[in-house]
Formats: sequence, structure tokens, C-alpha cells
Amino acid sequence: MNLPFFWVDAFAGRVFAGNPAGIVPLERWLPDDVMSRIAFENGLSETAFFVRTGADRFHLRWFTPAAEVDLCGHATLAAAFTLFTQLGQPGDRLTFDSRSGPLPVARLAGGLLELDFPATPPDPENDPATARAVAAALGREPGWLGRSRFDLFAVLPDAAAVRTLRPDFALVAAAGARGLIVTAAGGDDSDFVSRFFAPQSGVPEDPVTGSAHCTLAPYWSERLGRTLLRARQVSARGGELRCELRGDRVGIAGRAVLYLRGELTV
Repeated sequence: MNLPFFWVDAFAGRVFAGNPAGIVPLERWLPDDVMSRIAFENGLSETAFFVRTGADRFHLRWFTPAAEVDLCGHATLAAAFTLFTQLGQPGDRLTFDSRSGPLPVARLAGGLLELDFPATPPDPENDPATARAVAAALGREPGWLGRSRFDLFAVLPDAAAVRTLRPDFALVAAAGARGLIVTAAGGDDSDFVSRFFAPQSGVPEDPVTGSAHCTLAPYWSERLGRTLLRARQVSARGGELRCELRGDRVGIAGRAVLYLRGELTV
């Protein structure tokens, strides 16, 4: 069987930046094991599959090379980009139904796409064993340690500490969450910076993580006293996001660019 395939760099305005996602539009669902094998074969942090359920409604699923996940921002952005720019989806709004509920996406001016995602603010992590595990993984004590619905959340003293961090991936994987968000206040070009590590999900470092900003946005909004924030994920590829906290939802906006269009043969 031949399946259409799109490789999209999300949260970036040029190729070779942002976070690459594989997008596979389907007429009907494939067996789960086939989708898992496609994601493993692609080797990207996420491959997303969707099936149309209405004029502007789709069911969306995300797979890492190791597992299906409950929420993924960059592959959602990439799927919307594919529909709007490659598959002729009319209008400026669509909705993906997912394991995390309905996820609307709006096409804005200037090539921006905005995800409407659930906010997942972090709570303090008070377990001493977890705190020791995170400190060992990072090689330093975080200034504050929390846990969101999905991830552990460590705050470092400044952006330089985030940029130069070299965590122990085996210890990150053993810390006991989907992944580990590391963050600090930003500088002239951003309100905050972050990196995201999820070796336990088959992704040692994710280049740009939309779903992590469901936690980052409420945390930094409270501390900076603003709901509209500029974010930068400072991985090697790097990415830029605009976040807006709206009660229990977060608007996460960014650009995307097509790298490859072709077919999978499975």
C-alpha cells in the first residue's frame, strides 16, 4: 500500500530548524502496530496520522518511535500546516479530536498557525527521591522542581545554564515521568527559554515541544505577570513560539515549512 507522506519542520520559518514531524493522512485507520512501525522507521520525534471526520474536523494520533502519546504540539501544528497548504483545506480554522480532547487550530496573519491546547500548570514536586533523581540527571540542583500532568519541570538560574546543560539521559529516563522540561527566564529575544528531554519515550531531546508550553506558559505567566509571552526552545535546531494563557487553555502559535513530500510503501 502507498500512503502520502509529508515531512514538516514545525515552529520554524525555514528548513533545518524547528522540530521535524512526519504527517500521514489516512482514509481509514491502519492497525496500531503498523502505525508504530512507521513511526519507528521514520525515526522522527513524532509521526502523526489523521482521518477526516467532517468538513473541518479530523481525528489525530501521534506516535514517537517508541510509543503512542497523549499530546503533541509540533506534530499538530505540522498536520494543520499540511492540510491548509498541501491538501487544500478551505477556511482558517479546523479541529483535531484526540486523546486530549478537541484541539482547534487557527490560521493567522503572517503565516502563523495557533494551537488551542489545554493548560497543564506544574505543581511542586515534594518527593525527595524524585528530587534527588532529577538533580543527578541534571548534574545540579534545580532552583524549583515541579510536576505537570505529563512531565517533570525543573527551573535553572539563567538561560545560559539551560543552553549548556548536558543531562544524563539514562537518569532522566529513570526519573519517572513522560519527560523533563528544563527552563529559565529569557533575555532580549524571549520571555523564557526551555529544553525538553524524553529518552523514556524514545526522544532523547525534542527540538521544539509544543505540549511542554502548556506547562511553561502558565508557570511564566504567573511569575512575569503577563498572559502573552515570547518563548524560545534552545535545542540545537531551535524554535520560536508565541504563547497566550487563556484561563485553562493556552494558545501556542508558530510557523512551519515543508521539507519533503512523497509516499510511504508499506
